[in-house]
Amino acid sequence: MASNTDATTVRGRWPLQSLNFFMADMQAGIGPFLGVFLLAHGWQSGLIGSVMTIGGVAGMLMTAPAGALVDATTRKRLYVIVPGICTVLASMLLLVSQQFWLVATSQVATAIAGAAIGPAVAGITLGMVRQRGFNRQNGRNQAFNHAGNMVGAGLSGFLGWKFGFTAVFWLAAAFGVASIASVLMIPADAIDDEAARGLEKDGKDGGQASGFKVLLESKPLLVLAAALACFHLGNGAMLPLYGLAVVSAKAGDPSLFVAKTIVVAQAVMIVVSLIAMRVAEGRGYWLVLLISFAALPVRGFLASHMIDAWGVYPVQALDGIGAGLQSVAVPGLVARILDGTGRVNVGQGAVMTVQGLGASLSPAIGGWMAQGIGYGTTFIVLGSFALLSIALWVGFAGIVKPACAGAPDTPDSTKPGATASGALA
Repeated sequence: MASNTDATTVRGRWPLQSLNFFMADMQAGIGPFLGVFLLAHGWQSGLIGSVMTIGGVAGMLMTAPAGALVDATTRKRLYVIVPGICTVLASMLLLVSQQFWLVATSQVATAIAGAAIGPAVAGITLGMVRQRGFNRQNGRNQAFNHAGNMVGAGLSGFLGWKFGFTAVFWLAAAFGVASIASVLMIPADAIDDEAARGLEKDGKDGGQASGFKVLLESKPLLVLAAALACFHLGNGAMLPLYGLAVVSAKAGDPSLFVAKTIVVAQAVMIVVSLIAMRVAEGRGYWLVLLISFAALPVRGFLASHMIDAWGVYPVQALDGIGAGLQSVAVPGLVARILDGTGRVNVGQGAVMTVQGLGASLSPAIGGWMAQGIGYGTTFIVLGSFALLSIALWVGFAGIVKPACAGAPDTPDSTKPGATASGALA
């Protein structure tokens, strides 16, 4: 176990926040710009959605194994560095050719590499500040992450408009280099490897466990994962399709408009993530997540009626509310439920896998639906998927509310095996 002193922890916090700032643009490569990039090369919305889904499925399948690897390793910084390099190289493949299988290969490689980064950063954070400080530090991390997304999107939009889409790829590469430099500045001895996986002092983890075993042993985690899957089944396609809808209507410059969609959402997320951190401390995570689910149906309705350059502001502000709240609440809740088990990161990976099932299917469903019935109706249908999330979250409130409200520094009956919280024995 690495030694972990207050001095090294403090010294590592700014590099950690810097990592969160820069990794956003690196992690997804050209991200939301992919749709308009392929549209400019003659692709249709159905095929664009399909290639995004191929990458999403690959990432979904790798997320839980990646979380298990992060739990097991004592070199967590390496799980940011190597995937970061792979993500940048995979994105650059798109400049070579826009043939379907090469684009699909690029998206698969990007998704697999990106699957490790989220659990790795969560593990590093938990290892540095432990359970007591995780909610607050994660809130700061997410604020920096959203700020990085906003700056990266703004620069991408400007550079794409001024110099073409090639500049967007080079900007992602530059953010990748800055991310690697940031993670190398985090002192290795600032990360307590037992705390990073949620293992109690002198605790025993009972050997390796799969992510799905961890998930199945906890009813609150199952409800959370199912609700997130329904939400992201609708949410995953909303941003790329909204960009395609407005660009197809010739209501704005492609690169500048897509940049605006991201900047508006991320600006809202910065504020919302800090608010979520405070609300979670006082009221718990249940209300935070309920509000996040409720934002999507409203967003879908507005998107269907505002396919123009001005619609981006209310549509993407609601995206910022939903995603900003979840970026704080989901990692914090998983870490709280699994505290003391030594399975925090594999649990994070398992929840992200089920969530990713919805997110990965969404672009294909939304893309072909938009091609068949139009963008307006598609946005209404996509928004309605979150009604299932709300029904699950409210219907199983008796199971999830105790887990959401449990104090992080006291014994928690919501851990796997504790029947008082509804977890499976």
